[in-house]
Amino acid sequence: MSKSESPVGSVDRALRILQLLSEHGRGVTLEDLAVRSGIPRSSLHRLLGALRHRGFAAQPEPNGPYFLGTEMLAAAFRFYDRIDLRALVHPVLLRLREELNETTHMAVLEGAEIIYVDKVEAIHPLTMTSVIGGRNPAHCTGVGKALLAWTYPTDEAIKLWASAHELRAVTRHSITSPARLAEEMAAIRERGYALDLEENEEGVRCAAVPVFLGKATPSAGVSVTAPKDRFPKAKLTEVATRLRAILSEELDQPVV
Repeated sequence: MSKSESPVGSVDRALRILQLLSEHGRGVTLEDLAVRSGIPRSSLHRLLGALRHRGFAAQPEPNGPYFLGTEMLAAAFRFYDRIDLRALVHPVLLRLREELNETTHMAVLEGAEIIYVDKVEAIHPLTMTSVIGGRNPAHCTGVGKALLAWTYPTDEAIKLWASAHELRAVTRHSITSPARLAEEMAAIRERGYALDLEENEEGVRCAAVPVFLGKATPSAGVSVTAPKDRFPKAKLTEVATRLRAILSEELDQPVV
């Protein structure tokens, strides 16, 4: 066996598929995967089925393009225990807190929920449900909506995601309709940031943006949170604009 040959051909082909999926953040069709990988379509379809079963590949729309699955990202995050990501983004949270004197968060998307992986409290702390390692529904949190908007970047994709998860009402302001959620995602992508207008906690508002780290889909989201009386809508817009600018400066991230 030559040095370049894999000892297990099927494993090597599956890994090749994962490599190709990682190069196409907006998805890749079965036909393109077959051409690029050199794997026969019948074998390719079976391998993709196994990868989808384990969450390492995803096909949000029937007969649509394939994407790298969330389990692939989750496995990487578990391996590194999110230390690298936190180390990279934590200075951004500190700068936001220093400039705005409000609580800042970083979170990642996992299924229907977000997981808070970092939090920096304001000098005047606000009692909230968010704790590092804690979870909240993605569809009614600012950081969750920022992640959903670019992870599922079309109306069809977000509606398919919503059909697989319960859009429960956490407060009377929560979005519970897949169609309404799709409208909200389109608005978020257009303006470049997400807002939580007391959708997860009464009296609490936040502005949030995705963190891409050079990828087509976000690796995390960052938010700034404050009580309603300190965050009227006009102020929220100012905070969101500043948040986008700081991410661009600190992480060299293009303004979306």
